[in-house]
Amino acid sequence: MPIIGGRAHSMEEIQAVGKLGYSCVEISLYDPAQVKVDIPQFLSLKKEYGLTYLAHFPNEGNPLDLANLRENFVPRMHSLFELASELGIAKGTFHFWLDSRWITPDLILQKIELILDMVAAANRVGIVLCLENLSEICTDFLPAFQRIPDLRMTLDIGHAQLLTHENTSFGFIDNHFHRIAHLHVHDNRGGKSVKDDLHLSLGEGIIDYPRIFRLLQQKSYASTITMEVKPSAMTKTREEILQYFG
Repeated sequence: MPIIGGRAHSMEEIQAVGKLGYSCVEISLYDPAQVKVDIPQFLSLKKEYGLTYLAHFPNEGNPLDLANLRENFVPRMHSLFELASELGIAKGTFHFWLDSRWITPDLILQKIELILDMVAAANRVGIVLCLENLSEICTDFLPAFQRIPDLRMTLDIGHAQLLTHENTSFGFIDNHFHRIAHLHVHDNRGGKSVKDDLHLSLGEGIIDYPRIFRLLQQKSYASTITMEVKPSAMTKTREEILQYFG
């Protein structure tokens, strides 16, 4: 049975998810200086509601600016891993765009080397690092998986509905299931831009969750699931999930 939790972008949302009775909360860890200030409050809420935290690390910024990624983003991630370990975090998600339709093969290879560095740094403090799909298809992740045995994946089923005719979750599940260590669930109506990433409650969009969940169930998925919806929509979304994993 997977562990179902909620996404929280603020202290108030952590509290809201905790009050709903979820023991697992995926929190935003973006700026090391701010996280350092916030650690006492994170720990207080964790104790008050009996929470386990997962980390959602920052976006990479310009995905084509290798110098900035190497000199600024990767060191920031190293700092965040250290701070996340103080919160007892054992799993974290990050974006690092590898879509071969828009990124050259040479740049992809260089970005994979940066991922290798980050995975090693995360592992040193006991964190499993999960690469989240954006617009990529399963073959885009293959070079990274081949190069980095310890890299895992967050399958964002909502993102997998964008810039595609068929949800790309099926390809990731069929080809990389053993790498999937976390799921993000939310609904949308398809589309081709960031504004189409609506984060609706399950059933309010067009994503074929019954088929996707049946496939995950058949493969005995039993890890974590984050509901990336507002706290007010979590009860309904959890009910949808439990139809297949209950």
